[in-house]
Amino acid sequence: MCASENIVPIKKGLWTTLPSGEARLLGSRCPSCGELFFPRKSNGNCTHCQEQTLEAVELGPLGHIDAYTAVLQPPAGGFYHGVVPYCYGLIALDEGLRVEARISGSYEALKRGLRVKLVTETMWADQEGKHIQAFSFAPLDEQGGAA
Repeated sequence: MCASENIVPIKKGLWTTLPSGEARLLGSRCPSCGELFFPRKSNGNCTHCQEQTLEAVELGPLGHIDAYTAVLQPPAGGFYHGVVPYCYGLIALDEGLRVEARISGSYEALKRGLRVKLVTETMWADQEGKHIQAFSFAPLDEQGGAA
Protein backbone atom coordinates (compact mmCIF):
# COMPACT_ATOMS: atom_id res chain seq x y z
CA MET A 1 0.00 0.00 0.00
CA CYS A 2 1.50 3.37 -0.94
CA ALA A 3 1.77 6.17 1.62
CA SER A 4 -1.13 8.23 0.19
CA GLU A 5 -3.44 5.19 0.30
CA ASN A 6 -2.53 4.83 3.96
CA ILE A 7 -3.95 8.29 4.79
CA VAL A 8 -7.73 8.55 5.05
CA PRO A 9 -9.73 11.73 5.75
CA ILE A 10 -12.10 11.50 8.68
CA LYS A 11 -14.79 12.67 6.23
CA LYS A 12 -14.34 13.23 2.50
CA GLY A 13 -15.03 16.62 0.97
CA LEU A 14 -14.12 18.85 3.93
CA TRP A 15 -10.72 19.99 2.66
CA THR A 16 -8.26 19.67 -0.17
CA THR A 17 -4.49 19.65 -0.17
CA LEU A 18 -2.73 21.92 -2.67
CA PRO A 19 0.42 20.80 -4.55
CA SER A 20 2.40 22.96 -2.08
CA GLY A 21 1.11 20.74 0.75
CA GLU A 22 -1.09 23.47 2.25
CA ALA A 23 -4.70 22.66 3.05
CA ARG A 24 -7.84 24.61 2.14
CA LEU A 25 -11.36 24.05 3.43
CA LEU A 26 -13.99 23.33 0.77
CA GLY A 27 -16.94 25.66 1.06
CA SER A 28 -19.59 27.45 -0.96
CA ARG A 29 -20.16 31.12 -1.77
CA CYS A 30 -23.30 32.77 -3.04
CA PRO A 31 -22.43 35.18 -5.87
CA SER A 32 -25.75 36.99 -5.34
CA CYS A 33 -25.34 37.99 -1.68
CA GLY A 34 -21.76 36.97 -0.85
CA GLU A 35 -22.71 34.56 1.96
CA LEU A 36 -20.09 31.88 2.71
CA PHE A 37 -20.80 28.34 3.89
CA PHE A 38 -18.70 25.53 5.33
CA PRO A 39 -18.87 22.70 4.66
CA ARG A 40 -19.73 22.95 0.98
CA LYS A 41 -23.47 22.86 0.31
CA SER A 42 -24.37 20.10 -2.12
CA ASN A 43 -27.82 21.39 -3.11
CA GLY A 44 -26.72 24.81 -4.41
CA ASN A 45 -29.32 26.74 -2.37
CA CYS A 46 -28.30 29.83 -0.41
CA THR A 47 -30.12 29.83 2.91
CA HIS A 48 -29.48 33.57 3.26
CA CYS A 49 -31.01 34.99 0.05
CA GLN A 50 -32.70 31.83 -1.33
CA GLU A 51 -30.87 32.02 -4.68
CA GLN A 52 -29.81 28.74 -6.26
CA THR A 53 -26.44 29.89 -7.55
CA LEU A 54 -23.87 28.68 -5.00
CA GLU A 55 -20.35 28.15 -6.30
CA ALA A 56 -17.53 26.08 -4.83
CA VAL A 57 -14.72 27.97 -3.08
CA GLU A 58 -11.57 27.16 -1.16
CA LEU A 59 -11.36 28.81 2.27
CA GLY A 60 -8.44 29.62 4.53
CA PRO A 61 -5.79 28.93 5.49
CA LEU A 62 -5.52 31.84 7.97
CA GLY A 63 -7.72 33.06 10.78
CA HIS A 64 -7.79 33.68 14.51
CA ILE A 65 -9.25 31.97 17.58
CA ASP A 66 -12.62 33.50 18.40
CA ALA A 67 -13.52 31.13 21.27
CA TYR A 68 -12.13 27.82 22.54
CA THR A 69 -12.31 25.22 25.26
CA ALA A 70 -10.01 22.47 26.49
CA VAL A 71 -11.36 18.91 26.42
CA LEU A 72 -9.68 17.03 29.25
CA GLN A 73 -11.28 13.59 28.87
CA PRO A 74 -12.49 11.58 25.88
CA PRO A 75 -16.09 12.20 24.80
CA ALA A 76 -18.57 9.47 25.75
CA GLY A 77 -19.76 6.98 23.15
CA GLY A 78 -16.47 5.47 22.04
CA PHE A 79 -16.33 7.28 18.68
CA TYR A 80 -13.28 9.42 19.51
CA HIS A 81 -9.92 7.65 19.30
CA GLY A 82 -7.54 10.62 19.45
CA VAL A 83 -5.43 11.97 22.27
CA VAL A 84 -6.64 14.05 25.20
CA PRO A 85 -6.39 16.76 26.27
CA TYR A 86 -7.19 18.67 23.10
CA CYS A 87 -8.72 22.02 22.26
CA TYR A 88 -11.75 22.78 20.17
CA GLY A 89 -13.26 26.10 19.26
CA LEU A 90 -14.46 28.70 16.79
CA ILE A 91 -11.97 29.93 14.23
CA ALA A 92 -12.76 33.21 12.47
CA LEU A 93 -11.31 32.78 8.98
CA ASP A 94 -9.89 35.84 7.25
CA GLU A 95 -12.73 35.52 4.72
CA GLY A 96 -15.20 36.36 7.52
CA LEU A 97 -16.67 32.90 8.14
CA ARG A 98 -16.41 31.18 11.54
CA VAL A 99 -15.83 27.42 11.61
CA GLU A 100 -15.75 24.90 14.44
CA ALA A 101 -12.46 23.05 14.55
CA ARG A 102 -9.87 21.30 16.65
CA ILE A 103 -6.97 23.55 17.67
CA SER A 104 -3.49 22.01 17.77
CA GLY A 105 -0.96 22.65 20.47
CA SER A 106 -0.98 23.19 24.20
CA TYR A 107 -4.18 24.64 25.59
CA GLU A 108 -2.16 26.66 28.12
CA ALA A 109 -0.67 28.71 25.26
CA LEU A 110 -3.97 29.55 23.53
CA LYS A 111 -5.89 32.81 23.80
CA ARG A 112 -8.67 34.62 21.96
CA GLY A 113 -7.38 36.51 18.94
CA LEU A 114 -4.35 34.24 18.46
CA ARG A 115 -3.53 33.87 14.74
CA VAL A 116 -3.82 30.30 13.44
CA LYS A 117 -3.27 28.40 10.21
CA LEU A 118 -5.19 25.47 8.73
CA VAL A 119 -3.28 22.18 8.91
CA THR A 120 -4.09 18.50 8.60
CA GLU A 121 -2.94 15.96 11.12
CA THR A 122 -3.31 12.29 11.90
CA MET A 123 -5.82 11.78 14.69
CA TRP A 124 -5.24 8.04 15.11
CA ALA A 125 -4.33 4.88 13.22
CA ASP A 126 -7.02 2.23 12.78
CA GLN A 127 -6.57 -1.52 13.13
CA GLU A 128 -5.66 -1.82 9.44
CA GLY A 129 -2.84 0.71 9.86
CA LYS A 130 -4.64 3.52 8.04
CA HIS A 131 -3.94 6.99 9.40
CA ILE A 132 -7.19 8.87 9.98
CA GLN A 133 -6.63 12.56 9.24
CA ALA A 134 -8.63 15.62 10.17
CA PHE A 135 -8.17 19.32 9.68
CA SER A 136 -7.29 21.56 12.58
CA PHE A 137 -5.78 24.96 13.18
CA ALA A 138 -2.29 25.49 14.57
CA PRO A 139 -1.05 28.69 16.23
CA LEU A 140 1.32 30.74 14.09
CA ASP A 141 4.82 31.51 15.29
CA GLU A 142 6.40 34.95 15.01
CA GLN A 143 7.44 34.25 11.39
CA GLY A 144 3.87 33.41 10.35
CA GLY A 145 4.36 29.62 10.09
CA ALA A 146 2.43 26.98 11.99
CA ALA A 147 4.14 26.41 15.34
